[in-house]
Amino acid sequence: MTAIRKVTLRRLNLPLIRPYRLSYRTFETFEPFLIEVEDEAGNSAFADAHISPGSSSETREGGWSFLDRHIRAALGAEPEAAIAATLAEFEHSKVATTALVTALEHLLDDPLLRIEAPASLPLLTPINQVEPEAIRAEIEDWLAQGFRTFKVKVGKDVDADLARVACIQSAVKGRATLRLDANRAYSRDDGIRFAAALDPEGIELFEQPCDSDDWEANGAVARASAVPLMLDEPICTLADIERAGTMPGVGFCKLKLKRFGGLDRLRQGLEAVRSHGMEPVLGDGLGSEIHCWMEACVARSTIRNAGEFNGFLKPKERIFETPMPFANGTIHLGAGYRPRLDRAKVERLTAERVDYIHQGRK
Repeated sequence: MTAIRKVTLRRLNLPLIRPYRLSYRTFETFEPFLIEVEDEAGNSAFADAHISPGSSSETREGGWSFLDRHIRAALGAEPEAAIAATLAEFEHSKVATTALVTALEHLLDDPLLRIEAPASLPLLTPINQVEPEAIRAEIEDWLAQGFRTFKVKVGKDVDADLARVACIQSAVKGRATLRLDANRAYSRDDGIRFAAALDPEGIELFEQPCDSDDWEANGAVARASAVPLMLDEPICTLADIERAGTMPGVGFCKLKLKRFGGLDRLRQGLEAVRSHGMEPVLGDGLGSEIHCWMEACVARSTIRNAGEFNGFLKPKERIFETPMPFANGTIHLGAGYRPRLDRAKVERLTAERVDYIHQGRK
Protein backbone atom coordinates (compact mmCIF):
# COMPACT_ATOMS: atom_id res chain seq x y z
CA MET A 1 0.00 0.00 0.00
CA THR A 2 1.35 3.41 -0.94
CA ALA A 3 1.68 6.26 1.52
CA ILE A 4 -0.76 9.09 2.14
CA ARG A 5 0.11 12.05 -0.10
CA LYS A 6 -2.67 14.56 0.47
CA VAL A 7 -5.53 15.19 2.88
CA THR A 8 -8.20 17.88 2.64
CA LEU A 9 -10.17 18.75 5.77
CA ARG A 10 -13.41 20.69 5.39
CA ARG A 11 -16.21 21.87 7.60
CA LEU A 12 -19.41 21.78 5.58
CA ASN A 13 -22.50 23.89 6.19
CA LEU A 14 -25.63 21.95 5.19
CA PRO A 15 -28.86 23.98 5.69
CA LEU A 16 -31.82 21.81 6.69
CA ILE A 17 -35.23 21.64 5.08
CA ARG A 18 -36.80 22.33 8.50
CA PRO A 19 -35.35 22.75 12.01
CA TYR A 20 -34.43 19.45 13.66
CA ARG A 21 -35.42 19.67 17.32
CA LEU A 22 -33.80 17.56 20.00
CA SER A 23 -34.13 17.91 23.75
CA TYR A 24 -30.69 19.51 24.05
CA ARG A 25 -30.51 21.59 20.83
CA THR A 26 -32.38 22.63 17.70
CA PHE A 27 -30.35 22.29 14.50
CA GLU A 28 -30.95 24.46 11.45
CA THR A 29 -27.77 23.27 9.74
CA PHE A 30 -25.52 20.21 9.91
CA GLU A 31 -21.79 20.99 10.02
CA PRO A 32 -19.90 17.74 9.45
CA PHE A 33 -16.15 17.51 9.06
CA LEU A 34 -15.43 16.09 5.60
CA ILE A 35 -12.06 14.42 5.02
CA GLU A 36 -10.71 13.60 1.56
CA VAL A 37 -7.57 11.49 1.32
CA GLU A 38 -5.27 10.62 -1.57
CA ASP A 39 -2.34 8.21 -1.70
CA GLU A 40 0.83 8.38 -3.79
CA ALA A 41 -0.68 6.09 -6.43
CA GLY A 42 -3.50 8.57 -7.04
CA ASN A 43 -6.23 6.58 -5.26
CA SER A 44 -8.69 8.79 -3.36
CA ALA A 45 -11.49 8.41 -0.86
CA PHE A 46 -13.57 10.37 1.62
CA ALA A 47 -15.62 10.18 4.81
CA ASP A 48 -17.14 12.56 7.31
CA ALA A 49 -18.68 12.79 10.78
CA HIS A 50 -20.76 15.38 12.59
CA ILE A 51 -19.88 16.55 16.09
CA SER A 52 -23.19 17.43 17.71
CA PRO A 53 -22.72 20.14 20.38
CA GLY A 54 -24.54 19.09 23.52
CA SER A 55 -24.58 15.39 22.70
CA SER A 56 -21.29 14.76 24.52
CA SER A 57 -18.25 16.59 25.84
CA GLU A 58 -16.67 16.57 22.37
CA THR A 59 -16.56 20.03 20.80
CA ARG A 60 -16.14 21.11 17.20
CA GLU A 61 -13.10 23.18 18.10
CA GLY A 62 -11.49 20.23 19.87
CA GLY A 63 -12.38 17.87 17.04
CA TRP A 64 -10.86 20.16 14.42
CA SER A 65 -7.66 20.49 16.46
CA PHE A 66 -7.51 16.70 16.91
CA LEU A 67 -7.87 16.16 13.18
CA ASP A 68 -5.28 18.78 12.32
CA ARG A 69 -2.75 17.03 14.55
CA HIS A 70 -3.47 13.52 13.31
CA ILE A 71 -3.65 14.47 9.65
CA ARG A 72 -0.22 16.11 9.87
CA ALA A 73 1.12 12.95 11.50
CA ALA A 74 -0.48 10.76 8.82
CA LEU A 75 1.14 12.46 5.83
CA GLY A 76 3.70 10.13 4.31
CA ALA A 77 2.55 7.19 6.43
CA GLU A 78 0.75 4.11 5.16
CA PRO A 79 -3.01 4.15 5.84
CA GLU A 80 -2.91 1.18 8.23
CA ALA A 81 -0.32 2.92 10.40
CA ALA A 82 -2.30 6.16 10.41
CA ILE A 83 -5.45 4.26 11.42
CA ALA A 84 -3.68 2.62 14.34
CA ALA A 85 -2.16 5.90 15.53
CA THR A 86 -5.51 7.70 15.39
CA LEU A 87 -7.43 4.91 17.13
CA ALA A 88 -4.85 4.98 19.94
CA GLU A 89 -6.38 8.32 20.94
CA PHE A 90 -10.00 7.40 20.25
CA GLU A 91 -11.14 8.39 23.74
CA HIS A 92 -9.90 11.96 23.23
CA SER A 93 -12.23 12.68 20.30
CA LYS A 94 -14.46 9.82 19.16
CA VAL A 95 -16.25 11.56 16.28
CA ALA A 96 -13.09 13.14 14.87
CA THR A 97 -11.31 9.80 15.12
CA THR A 98 -14.11 8.13 13.17
CA ALA A 99 -14.02 10.74 10.40
CA LEU A 100 -10.31 10.16 9.71
CA VAL A 101 -10.33 6.39 10.23
CA THR A 102 -13.30 5.78 7.94
CA ALA A 103 -11.78 7.95 5.21
CA LEU A 104 -8.69 5.74 5.39
CA GLU A 105 -10.80 2.55 5.48
CA HIS A 106 -12.54 3.83 2.35
CA LEU A 107 -9.11 4.41 0.76
CA LEU A 108 -8.23 0.80 1.61
CA ASP A 109 -11.43 -0.39 -0.13
CA ASP A 110 -12.90 -1.90 3.01
CA PRO A 111 -15.09 -4.93 2.10
CA LEU A 112 -17.97 -3.54 4.15
CA LEU A 113 -18.39 -0.77 1.56
CA ARG A 114 -18.66 -3.16 -1.39
CA ILE A 115 -22.28 -3.67 -2.46
CA GLU A 116 -22.12 -7.06 -4.17
CA ALA A 117 -25.87 -7.77 -4.07
CA PRO A 118 -28.90 -5.46 -3.95
CA ALA A 119 -30.02 -4.46 -0.45
CA SER A 120 -33.15 -2.71 0.81
CA LEU A 121 -32.99 -0.97 4.19
CA PRO A 122 -36.18 0.53 5.69
CA LEU A 123 -35.78 3.71 7.72
CA LEU A 124 -37.73 5.34 10.50
CA THR A 125 -38.98 8.91 10.39
CA PRO A 126 -39.78 11.37 13.19
CA ILE A 127 -43.23 12.54 14.21
CA ASN A 128 -42.83 16.30 14.54
CA GLN A 129 -46.34 17.59 15.14
CA VAL A 130 -47.88 18.27 18.55
CA GLU A 131 -51.58 19.03 18.05
CA PRO A 132 -53.90 16.02 17.50
CA GLU A 133 -55.20 16.99 14.05
CA ALA A 134 -51.71 17.81 12.81
CA ILE A 135 -50.39 14.54 14.26
CA ARG A 136 -53.02 12.53 12.41
CA ALA A 137 -52.30 14.30 9.13
CA GLU A 138 -48.54 13.82 9.52
CA ILE A 139 -48.92 10.12 10.26
CA GLU A 140 -51.09 9.56 7.17
CA ASP A 141 -48.52 11.41 5.08
CA TRP A 142 -45.61 9.30 6.37
CA LEU A 143 -47.57 6.08 5.90
CA ALA A 144 -48.35 7.08 2.32
CA GLN A 145 -44.60 7.61 1.78
CA GLY A 146 -43.87 4.06 2.92
CA PHE A 147 -42.56 4.57 6.46
CA ARG A 148 -43.54 1.94 9.02
CA THR A 149 -41.45 2.98 12.04
CA PHE A 150 -41.86 6.36 13.73
CA LYS A 151 -39.64 8.11 16.27
CA VAL A 152 -41.37 10.15 18.97
CA LYS A 153 -39.31 12.64 20.96
CA VAL A 154 -40.21 12.93 24.65
CA GLY A 155 -38.43 14.16 27.76
CA LYS A 156 -39.83 17.60 28.59
CA ASP A 157 -43.09 17.07 30.47
CA VAL A 158 -44.22 13.62 31.60
CA ASP A 159 -47.96 14.22 31.41
CA ALA A 160 -47.79 16.05 28.08
CA ASP A 161 -45.48 13.37 26.69
CA LEU A 162 -47.82 10.56 27.76
CA ALA A 163 -50.80 12.35 26.20
CA ARG A 164 -48.95 12.90 22.91
CA VAL A 165 -47.77 9.28 22.76
CA ALA A 166 -51.33 8.07 23.36
CA CYS A 167 -52.58 10.37 20.60
CA ILE A 168 -49.99 8.99 18.20
CA GLN A 169 -50.85 5.41 19.12
CA SER A 170 -54.51 6.12 18.45
CA ALA A 171 -53.74 7.68 15.07
CA VAL A 172 -51.36 4.93 14.00
CA LYS A 173 -53.90 2.17 14.76
CA GLY A 174 -51.31 -0.59 14.60
CA ARG A 175 -50.04 0.35 11.14
CA ALA A 176 -46.55 1.30 12.30
CA THR A 177 -44.11 0.76 15.15
CA LEU A 178 -43.11 3.51 17.58
CA ARG A 179 -39.74 4.27 19.13
CA LEU A 180 -39.76 6.78 21.97
CA ASP A 181 -36.63 8.85 22.60
CA ALA A 182 -35.98 11.11 25.58
CA ASN A 183 -32.48 12.19 24.49
CA ARG A 184 -31.29 12.00 28.13
CA ALA A 185 -33.75 14.70 29.23
CA TYR A 186 -35.67 12.98 32.05
CA SER A 187 -34.65 12.85 35.67
CA ARG A 188 -34.61 9.40 37.25
CA ASP A 189 -38.02 9.87 38.86
CA ASP A 190 -39.67 11.39 35.79
CA GLY A 191 -38.22 8.67 33.60
CA ILE A 192 -39.66 6.00 35.88
CA ARG A 193 -43.05 7.70 36.01
CA PHE A 194 -43.21 8.05 32.24
CA ALA A 195 -41.97 4.54 31.40
CA ALA A 196 -44.17 2.79 33.94
CA ALA A 197 -47.30 4.56 32.68
CA LEU A 198 -46.88 3.64 29.01
CA ASP A 199 -49.37 1.50 27.16
CA PRO A 200 -46.97 -0.88 25.34
CA GLU A 201 -49.26 -1.31 22.34
CA GLY A 202 -47.18 -0.73 19.20
CA ILE A 203 -44.14 0.62 21.09
CA GLU A 204 -40.90 -1.14 20.15
CA LEU A 205 -38.64 0.60 22.68
CA PHE A 206 -37.93 3.62 24.88
CA GLU A 207 -34.55 5.24 24.22
CA GLN A 208 -32.09 6.87 26.63
CA PRO A 209 -34.30 8.40 29.35
CA CYS A 210 -31.53 9.83 31.57
CA ASP A 211 -28.05 11.28 31.40
CA SER A 212 -25.48 9.22 29.49
CA ASP A 213 -23.20 8.78 32.50
CA ASP A 214 -25.98 7.90 34.93
CA TRP A 215 -26.15 4.15 34.41
CA GLU A 216 -27.98 3.70 37.71
CA ALA A 217 -30.83 6.05 36.74
CA ASN A 218 -31.21 4.48 33.31
CA GLY A 219 -31.19 1.04 34.91
CA ALA A 220 -33.92 2.07 37.34
CA VAL A 221 -36.08 3.29 34.47
CA ALA A 222 -35.45 0.06 32.56
CA ARG A 223 -36.62 -2.04 35.49
CA ALA A 224 -39.82 0.00 35.81
CA SER A 225 -40.58 0.40 32.11
CA ALA A 226 -43.57 -1.19 30.42
CA VAL A 227 -41.50 -1.43 27.22
CA PRO A 228 -37.87 -2.45 26.57
CA LEU A 229 -35.26 0.26 27.12
CA MET A 230 -32.60 1.18 24.58
CA LEU A 231 -29.29 2.75 25.53
CA ASP A 232 -27.71 5.12 23.02
CA GLU A 233 -25.14 7.75 24.03
CA PRO A 234 -23.31 5.57 26.61
CA ILE A 235 -22.61 2.85 24.03
CA CYS A 236 -19.16 3.47 22.51
CA THR A 237 -17.16 0.31 23.25
CA LEU A 238 -17.59 -3.45 23.55
CA ALA A 239 -17.32 -3.05 27.34
CA ASP A 240 -20.32 -0.68 27.29
CA ILE A 241 -22.33 -3.28 25.39
CA GLU A 242 -21.37 -6.00 27.85
CA ARG A 243 -22.45 -3.79 30.76
CA ALA A 244 -25.79 -2.99 29.11
CA GLY A 245 -26.41 -6.71 28.64
CA THR A 246 -26.40 -7.21 32.42
CA MET A 247 -29.16 -4.64 33.03
CA PRO A 248 -32.73 -5.99 33.46
CA GLY A 249 -35.16 -4.31 31.08
CA VAL A 250 -32.53 -3.15 28.59
CA GLY A 251 -33.48 -4.88 25.36
CA PHE A 252 -31.71 -2.76 22.75
CA CYS A 253 -28.47 -0.88 22.18
CA LYS A 254 -28.18 1.79 19.51
CA LEU A 255 -24.80 2.19 17.88
CA LYS A 256 -23.58 5.02 15.68
CA LEU A 257 -20.59 4.81 13.39
CA LYS A 258 -19.32 8.18 14.59
CA ARG A 259 -19.00 6.87 18.16
CA PHE A 260 -17.30 3.56 17.29
CA GLY A 261 -14.19 4.70 15.48
CA GLY A 262 -14.43 2.68 12.28
CA LEU A 263 -16.41 0.38 10.03
CA ASP A 264 -15.20 -2.97 11.33
CA ARG A 265 -15.33 -1.77 14.94
CA LEU A 266 -18.98 -0.85 14.31
CA ARG A 267 -19.70 -4.28 12.82
CA GLN A 268 -18.12 -5.97 15.82
CA GLY A 269 -20.20 -3.82 18.17
CA LEU A 270 -23.48 -4.64 16.43
CA GLU A 271 -22.73 -8.34 16.56
CA ALA A 272 -21.76 -8.05 20.23
CA VAL A 273 -25.14 -6.49 21.09
CA ARG A 274 -26.90 -9.60 19.84
CA SER A 275 -24.43 -11.96 21.49
CA HIS A 276 -25.22 -10.27 24.81
CA GLY A 277 -28.93 -10.97 24.44
CA MET A 278 -30.10 -7.61 23.08
CA GLU A 279 -31.14 -6.33 19.66
CA PRO A 280 -28.95 -3.80 17.84
CA VAL A 281 -30.25 -0.59 16.30
CA LEU A 282 -28.03 1.49 14.02
CA GLY A 283 -27.96 5.02 12.79
CA ASP A 284 -27.36 8.72 13.22
CA GLY A 285 -30.17 11.17 12.50
CA LEU A 286 -27.52 13.91 12.36
CA GLY A 287 -25.43 12.21 9.68
CA SER A 288 -24.81 13.51 6.17
CA GLU A 289 -25.33 11.44 3.03
CA ILE A 290 -21.73 10.21 3.32
CA HIS A 291 -22.09 8.99 6.89
CA CYS A 292 -25.52 7.48 6.28
CA TRP A 293 -24.20 5.60 3.22
CA MET A 294 -21.45 4.06 5.33
CA GLU A 295 -23.90 3.10 8.09
CA ALA A 296 -26.25 1.61 5.50
CA CYS A 297 -23.40 -0.49 4.10
CA VAL A 298 -22.66 -1.94 7.54
CA ALA A 299 -26.38 -2.40 8.27
CA ARG A 300 -26.85 -4.83 5.37
CA SER A 301 -25.46 -7.75 7.36
CA THR A 302 -25.95 -6.65 10.96
CA ILE A 303 -29.45 -5.32 11.72
CA ARG A 304 -32.98 -6.58 11.13
CA ASN A 305 -35.08 -3.54 12.05
CA ALA A 306 -35.61 -0.01 10.75
CA GLY A 307 -32.41 1.98 10.39
CA GLU A 308 -31.95 5.38 11.98
CA PHE A 309 -29.39 6.54 9.39
CA ASN A 310 -31.86 9.07 7.99
CA GLY A 311 -29.91 12.30 8.51
CA PHE A 312 -29.27 12.56 4.75
CA LEU A 313 -32.97 13.30 4.22
CA LYS A 314 -32.85 16.48 6.34
CA PRO A 315 -30.51 18.86 4.42
CA LYS A 316 -31.85 20.83 1.49
CA GLU A 317 -29.18 19.39 -0.80
CA ARG A 318 -27.60 15.95 -1.28
CA ILE A 319 -23.86 15.82 -1.92
CA PHE A 320 -23.39 12.71 -4.08
CA GLU A 321 -23.29 12.91 -7.88
CA THR A 322 -25.77 10.02 -7.84
CA PRO A 323 -27.78 10.43 -4.63
CA MET A 324 -28.19 7.35 -2.47
CA PRO A 325 -31.34 5.67 -3.86
CA PHE A 326 -34.33 6.14 -1.57
CA ALA A 327 -38.03 5.44 -2.16
CA ASN A 328 -41.06 4.23 -0.16
CA GLY A 329 -39.33 4.82 3.18
CA THR A 330 -36.42 2.58 2.17
CA ILE A 331 -32.82 2.92 1.01
CA HIS A 332 -32.24 0.73 -2.06
CA LEU A 333 -28.57 -0.06 -2.63
CA GLY A 334 -27.99 -1.62 -6.01
CA ALA A 335 -25.14 -4.03 -6.66
CA GLY A 336 -21.98 -2.07 -7.36
CA TYR A 337 -23.27 1.24 -5.98
CA ARG A 338 -20.27 3.38 -5.06
CA PRO A 339 -20.97 7.10 -4.61
CA ARG A 340 -18.81 9.99 -5.76
CA LEU A 341 -18.91 13.50 -4.35
CA ASP A 342 -20.65 16.24 -6.31
CA ARG A 343 -17.60 18.50 -6.47
CA ALA A 344 -19.51 21.71 -7.27
CA LYS A 345 -21.88 21.24 -4.34
CA VAL A 346 -19.09 20.33 -1.92
CA GLU A 347 -17.17 23.48 -2.84
CA ARG A 348 -20.25 25.65 -2.48
CA LEU A 349 -21.19 24.12 0.88
CA THR A 350 -17.67 24.36 2.34
CA ALA A 351 -17.37 26.79 5.26
CA GLU A 352 -13.72 26.00 6.14
CA ARG A 353 -10.98 24.16 4.30
CA VAL A 354 -7.36 23.15 4.93
CA ASP A 355 -5.19 21.20 2.47
CA TYR A 356 -2.31 19.07 3.75
CA ILE A 357 0.29 17.82 1.24
CA HIS A 358 3.23 15.54 1.96
CA GLN A 359 6.44 17.00 0.57
CA GLY A 360 8.65 13.93 0.86
CA ARG A 361 8.90 10.48 2.37
CA LYS A 362 9.26 10.12 6.11
